[in-house]
Amino acid sequence: MPLPPSGGFREPPPVPSAPNGDPLLAARFTVPAPPEAYLRRPRLTERLDEGARGPLTLVNGPAGAGKTLLVADWITTGGAPGRAAWLTVEPGDEAPGVFWTYILEALRRRGLQTPEAIGGPARPGAVDHSLLTGLAARLNRRTEPLILVLDAFDRVVTSAELAEQLHFVLGHAGGGLRLVIISRTEPLLPLHRYRAAGQVTEIRGADLALSPEETARLLDRHHMDLSPDGTRALTGRTGGWAAGLRLCILAAEGADDPETFLKDFETSRSTLADFLLAEVLATQPAETQDLLLRTSVLDRIHPGLADALTGRQDAEPLLDALRRANAFVESIGQGWYRLHPLFAEILRVHLRARHPGLEPELHRRAGQWLADAGLLTEALPHSADAGDWEAAATRLVTAPAIGRLLTGLDAERLGALFSRMPPDTRGPAADLVRAARELACHDLDRALGRLRRAEETLPADAHPDSAALRLSCALLRVRAARATGSADRAEAAARDAEEARRVLPAERLARYPELSALLLADLGAARLWAGRLAAARSALSAAARADAGPGTASLRQECLAGLALTDFLHGWPGRAETHAREAVAEAERAGLPPADRTGVARLVLAAVAIERDEPAAARTHLDAAAAAPREPLVTAGLVLLRSRLLLARGKPRAALRVAAALEPPPPPVEPSPWLHERVALATAAAQLAEGRAQAAIRTLEGVDGGAETAVTAARARLAAGDRETARALLERLPAGQGEGPGTTVRVLLARAQTADADGDEAGARRLTARALALARPEQVRRPFLESGPWLRRLARRRPALTRGHDWLGAALTGHTAAPDGPADAAPAPVTEPLSEREHEVVERLAQLMSTEEIAADLYLSVNTVKTHLKSLYRKLGATRRAEAVRRARDLHLL
Repeated sequence: MPLPPSGGFREPPPVPSAPNGDPLLAARFTVPAPPEAYLRRPRLTERLDEGARGPLTLVNGPAGAGKTLLVADWITTGGAPGRAAWLTVEPGDEAPGVFWTYILEALRRRGLQTPEAIGGPARPGAVDHSLLTGLAARLNRRTEPLILVLDAFDRVVTSAELAEQLHFVLGHAGGGLRLVIISRTEPLLPLHRYRAAGQVTEIRGADLALSPEETARLLDRHHMDLSPDGTRALTGRTGGWAAGLRLCILAAEGADDPETFLKDFETSRSTLADFLLAEVLATQPAETQDLLLRTSVLDRIHPGLADALTGRQDAEPLLDALRRANAFVESIGQGWYRLHPLFAEILRVHLRARHPGLEPELHRRAGQWLADAGLLTEALPHSADAGDWEAAATRLVTAPAIGRLLTGLDAERLGALFSRMPPDTRGPAADLVRAARELACHDLDRALGRLRRAEETLPADAHPDSAALRLSCALLRVRAARATGSADRAEAAARDAEEARRVLPAERLARYPELSALLLADLGAARLWAGRLAAARSALSAAARADAGPGTASLRQECLAGLALTDFLHGWPGRAETHAREAVAEAERAGLPPADRTGVARLVLAAVAIERDEPAAARTHLDAAAAAPREPLVTAGLVLLRSRLLLARGKPRAALRVAAALEPPPPPVEPSPWLHERVALATAAAQLAEGRAQAAIRTLEGVDGGAETAVTAARARLAAGDRETARALLERLPAGQGEGPGTTVRVLLARAQTADADGDEAGARRLTARALALARPEQVRRPFLESGPWLRRLARRRPALTRGHDWLGAALTGHTAAPDGPADAAPAPVTEPLSEREHEVVERLAQLMSTEEIAADLYLSVNTVKTHLKSLYRKLGATRRAEAVRRARDLHLL
């Protein structure tokens, strides 16, 4: 039997080769296998699905961003809609003949039947156009698209010829080809055309970065547990860079406390540093390496700033080239760039090793350039890092930007920065910065000492920088005067500030609008404390209207709260409520933390609620005010309003105890005249409610107050039987006093009470009617409820007086609906008039209060209440509570 040819062995099929004779490497057609711990991200695979519906998908990002694994996982898990051909591009493929030979082989391996006419490139350096035409025609006839993935396309990205050929085939393949390009840099394809036509899906570096939630899932895959804060910190430090995250996690796997390990992880001594230095830094020319090292000290990079650090003029093209190469440099708009945070961290360590002692000089140059460019808040940290604290303080104060330590978006950051300033830093600017920080922290004594020392060394010349120093000092003096309650010192400092402002150029002042707003707000607050209400309103209104810049909601809500208080003290509860609610809304909109919210707005809302006899709302607002920082005004206001609330609940003795517990503010804070008046008014009102008229008269003696003081003093005199003095007190009120209804209603009611005591019922009715009409729009009830029994007697005698004023409540109007029964049935008359105390008891019966509750509310014993109940049952001809209440209503006693 004849032997088969070649001794029975078949010849292996020929290995495909490129036009240059090199065999085609099979590994380059193999889809990489994702590792076991690979994190699938649906938000990105959905983008790939979307891209597969169009001709082109571009996955573009830096080394280690997870580009290749993302697409490989999409293909191997069956996410790709159709067959996918894979080609890993290598250096040398920029020769068109070699490149297209590999592409044709990749497509054949995935089932593309190419006719012999297509063949393959004959020469390494060129491709016949007929080959590209034939390939495009063959692809165009496919009913199912073929996906072609070109990985590491940046290795041939500089070849405009290859880009043009790819564009030709893709454009003429119709729906038969879907191209996915994976690259660190943008291909030279006419991307603008694809974008304009909506034919490209792009997944960029920012998309590839892991979110904190994805980092948490990745940690879970590695069985590592980090707190939410630790997870966010790790994501921020790595910028969500996939390779960096994985390397950090691997480094921490053996640690006892992974969170602490990652927090203190020295990337400079890790494989991360090796990766970035080898993959990014070492691949760059010497000039680019020098640029990267020097700009690593910056948070963001401008070409001009980079030139200042390198001493050359080539930063702009180098930075743009790094951006296009995805070399961990990204554009952040308006000509600025930023280094990847982890890359910058490693570069700084490398800078210190390669150029010892250079870093402070780089910070000094950066601080100077940024300050000259008007970017003060960015310049200051560089001056501090250079160790030049005197320059940092001087730049802040002479800008003049001292107000940014007190309000705005930079206040916290600048405060933290200057908290590091060494104690031996000298000069007026340093003293002013320290004083500003101490005022912000309410350390008044130390702040005043700093200000005195700064004033002794302030320059007096007309140079703008000297004027800025004086202006900054004056601003802080106004704030200190506000803290001490001295309106006179605030006014003097404000005049000094205005004098300094006239020396400074307008454009320089315009850069720092918070200065004027702060000065007006503090001046208004000092005037308000001193009782100069009209002047306070003027300053606070101007401050509230001022555009103080971003992040100054805290300042605006303080001004609105101050305006609310001036409105209330002027007797306008409606206006006060509007301003107070605006202040609360401003704080809510800005998301201010409790420590930055003024309690004054809530105090005003509580005061308005008390005036309207809404105790539940008042208690709610007082609780909110109690949670605010305890500045003197809030502390005093809480005591006063709690006393007023107790009095409104019929507990005058408890109200007196609370008011008596109010202590004057400690030195150096000056006493507030209107606050002193309000304490006296609260005390006198409680004494009157107890029937101690003489005590109320003594309380108000020597109190230099306004219309409300005169009204309360007149009521006390009337209660003591001294009608002449009461009348004289009311007649002496100047015209225009108490222009707000909250005060005017009290004046009218006091005059009505005097008329009633004189037997002038017609005058009493006329004045009471005016008070009711004035109070109704504002729903002011307390003046009527506090007027005493004369007003209820007048209302019972003349029920038409309060008809139509049901907003006052049944306790005063007596206009509650009658019980069911014949319309003409008249109630039997009361056998004997009820005493005032019996009236109070029956009113509480109508509120369904128990005997014990009535006793507690009226400060009586239970037995005394029972005695009153027996008496009023007898007088009303009733045997039970409900019957007594019904009879009292029938007789208009309620």
